[in-house]
Amino acid sequence: MRGLQLPLSQTQRIRLQRAFEKLQTLSSKANSDASVTVTDTIPVNFEDAFLKGHGTTDLNGELVATVCGVVERINKLVYVRGLRSRYKPEVGDIVVGRVVEVAQKRWRLEINFSQDAVLMLSSMNMPDGIQRRRTALDELNMRSIFEENDVVCAEVRNFQHDGSLQLQARSQKYGKLEKGQLLIIDPYLVKKSKQHFHHLEQFGIDLILGRNGFIWVGEHVETRDSMVVDQTNSSEQSSVLEEKNQAYTPLEMRQNICRIANAVRVLFTLGFNVDADLIMETVELSSTLKIDIHDMLGSEFHVLVAEREAERRSLMGKRKR
Repeated sequence: MRGLQLPLSQTQRIRLQRAFEKLQTLSSKANSDASVTVTDTIPVNFEDAFLKGHGTTDLNGELVATVCGVVERINKLVYVRGLRSRYKPEVGDIVVGRVVEVAQKRWRLEINFSQDAVLMLSSMNMPDGIQRRRTALDELNMRSIFEENDVVCAEVRNFQHDGSLQLQARSQKYGKLEKGQLLIIDPYLVKKSKQHFHHLEQFGIDLILGRNGFIWVGEHVETRDSMVVDQTNSSEQSSVLEEKNQAYTPLEMRQNICRIANAVRVLFTLGFNVDADLIMETVELSSTLKIDIHDMLGSEFHVLVAEREAERRSLMGKRKR
């Protein structure tokens, strides 16, 4: 059971083990060659030309895995994506990071990569929203935009020759994140999708699933294209935003943030893929059963989520047939 560190009773342990066995059976039926361990054979057609990638090697005329992970195929390239490894960025990835240093014309961010990522002053929207050259005054005022320990959302722009990573935040949806919780999970649990920004309207919550395993759960913030707004409207908008920032986050909003954050923690502990639909199902399960927020991290709720997920996947398998 993946060595779960939960204080389980004998009954709970048996129920959880049965749920994981059912999930494992369903997973193996759905995709038998997706997950591999060391020395497992990877099925390939040797008549077709293919390229051996990371985590693979030739052994006695067969392609075998040298690491535990998931087999990925991109055109002719076959490689194994390791599970318990640091984040491996790709251009266009949405990431959430924490500022660790304010340097000359740049910020350095911790994003769970082997090196700190760099966000250049020229690669982000200025607070006034006007597209212009960055001046010495802008450089002096960098700490008024981001300072150390601020949480920032950005997009992977490119890689430099030395292997360092450059980010960009040239959209209103990127920038500083406030009034919420930052959760850190294993990056392989966050799959790449078309949408990593989710507005959970019934709770008034913004959910950002960073590809680097950094998950943001926070109060919803309205984003508008500042290029369309004239100077008068923008000044009015900034005064309204200042008033909102000074106000405290309501108790109900904080409870919603904690409930959704605990749902992410439960899914991470169980080793399930973290996506918006599964998070919402977990939150709805806790609300339906009237489970308190702090009790969501208890053993019984973990067992219930695992059983529910096994049942859901079983129903999906029957529908496909």
